[in-house]
Amino acid sequence: MAFLEINNVSKKFGATEAVSDFNLHVEKGELVSFLGPSGCGKTTTLRMVAGFESPTSGRIVMNGEDITEMPPNQRDVGMVFQSYALFPNMTVADNIGFGLKVMKKSPDEIKQRVKEMLDLINMPEYTHRYPYQLSGGQQQRVALARALALRPDVLLLDEPLSALDAKIRVSLRAEIRSIQQKLGITAIYVTHDQEEALSLSDRVVVMNKGQMEQVGTPFEIYNFPTTTFVANFVGTLNAAEAEVLDPAKGLISVDGVQFISADDDLKTKRKGDKVRMSIRPERFSFASEGKKANVVDCAIENITFLGSVVRIQVRIGETNFNMDTFNNPFLELPKIGDRTQVTCSQNAVLILEE
Repeated sequence: MAFLEINNVSKKFGATEAVSDFNLHVEKGELVSFLGPSGCGKTTTLRMVAGFESPTSGRIVMNGEDITEMPPNQRDVGMVFQSYALFPNMTVADNIGFGLKVMKKSPDEIKQRVKEMLDLINMPEYTHRYPYQLSGGQQQRVALARALALRPDVLLLDEPLSALDAKIRVSLRAEIRSIQQKLGITAIYVTHDQEEALSLSDRVVVMNKGQMEQVGTPFEIYNFPTTTFVANFVGTLNAAEAEVLDPAKGLISVDGVQFISADDDLKTKRKGDKVRMSIRPERFSFASEGKKANVVDCAIENITFLGSVVRIQVRIGETNFNMDTFNNPFLELPKIGDRTQVTCSQNAVLILEE
């Protein structure tokens, strides 16, 4: 039995179904991210786990106990919000210890726990400061410490880094992951940032329009998307309409140019069927660098420098594809208008569900 079970959970607001038939089992010590665009239902699902919303149908079970109708203050969960929600008139120590004080813990226990939390977030010298004296990243660390001070069974984080600038987000998400692993706490992390979800998580749940599109490890979600939405939402994607030529051999055609795909979904198709194929930009390389299963003629349409990556737009048949290659000072690139060949493996050619 999983530590946290969300079974067939749905949530309606009037005639609008915000979450539909959500099923997820989370193991103890696992960090799972809910990833998706605004309005996809990820925060609503998190709020149902926290007890701030009641499911229209379905059950939520934590550590073998049905908590579906249990009020928030009786659930052993900690919550970290996008807005830090710190008390401005309280010091850092008082903010961290507030929940413990409500639980009527002894002053000595509160003092000891607060010290542990300040050491955990690397802010022992900030004990007597007030929130207005802290940076945004420091305030969010305090909010995290306040949630962890209660030693919850499950930690819920609702887009906790979205209000911070890019560099602070990167460093703080690494700290959150390190703390989560150090404590071995079960966590659910809501975000619309794909890089955040991929870098933090043991598993990612990609959501769209209240439904789960795909669940898997970051590696699986990025490299083997099962739907067009997932492939487009996570990372950069080349996609094109293709015709099935020989499903048994994995042979398809894009504008008369043949590709071989190792995707098992092709075996369920028939000759002449139309499918949606995709290839990640980094899966292409120039044929001169070593030929793989697919070698196709192309024309160089455009070259864009993106820092560590150079994006080369090539025309294959009548369709433009992007190819990404790592930049280096000795990189030799073709010129716009040149004719050349690019190559990719059979496994790089994916067939997507609509």
